[in-house]
Amino acid sequence: MKKSVILFAIMALLCGTMFFAAPQTSIAQRSVYYQRVRRNGRTRWVRVRKPSYYRRHRNRINMALGTAGGALVGGLIGGRKGMLIGAGTGLAGSALYTYKLKKKKRHYRKVRRY
Repeated sequence: MKKSVILFAIMALLCGTMFFAAPQTSIAQRSVYYQRVRRNGRTRWVRVRKPSYYRRHRNRINMALGTAGGALVGGLIGGRKGMLIGAGTGLAGSALYTYKLKKKKRHYRKVRRY
């Protein structure tokens, strides 16, 4: 009885997620951005490529990797308490690197139309 209830709950969740897995429209997956360029008092819109996943989420990725690395080293050295201390130290170090030492720069490349 218990197995059938669990199986039914899992199948209901699986069927419920099918609505969210439906394909999106092509407007939502646009790979081109437009950047405003001002020269000589004129405004022009230039098509540029969509930045890579790392460029768009650089801060989050760096913070997560620093925290995970610190937790790993702290866990190897000092167990569970060392893992917490290492995670905090890794988070602080990665925040310092991400926001102070190596700030984010946005680079856009033009998309050529042939």
